[in-house]
Amino acid sequence: MSDDIRDEGRDDGLEGLRARIRQVDRELVGLVGERRSLVLRIGETKAELGLPVLDPAQEARVVRRAAALARELEVDEELVRDVIWRIMASARDEQEGRTRWGPPLPPSSTGGPPRPEENDDGP
Repeated sequence: MSDDIRDEGRDDGLEGLRARIRQVDRELVGLVGERRSLVLRIGETKAELGLPVLDPAQEARVVRRAAALARELEVDEELVRDVIWRIMASARDEQEGRTRWGPPLPPSSTGGPPRPEENDDGP
């Protein structure tokens, strides 16, 4: 077998892996967005019930549960903890009308903070 044919086979394998990563990334981003939306809905429900949005004990339970799941599935536990904490922090920031990358967001016409696509100021 010539070197060109062997290299082509490796390239096909590499491209197949990259294609799978793109597919997993799409699924992962969708799941992160869905989870964040659920966290926001929980915050809205708490506000409607007159409960405090911030519940450190509950957040810690959620992170411990995710870490246990990571251990069970043999996934990097610290990575999972970081991702879960970051999703919760992002939702909390939105609920509090601020971002970690700049000043508080002005209220939108719907009463909540604007989505990034509503802000024409750019980065």
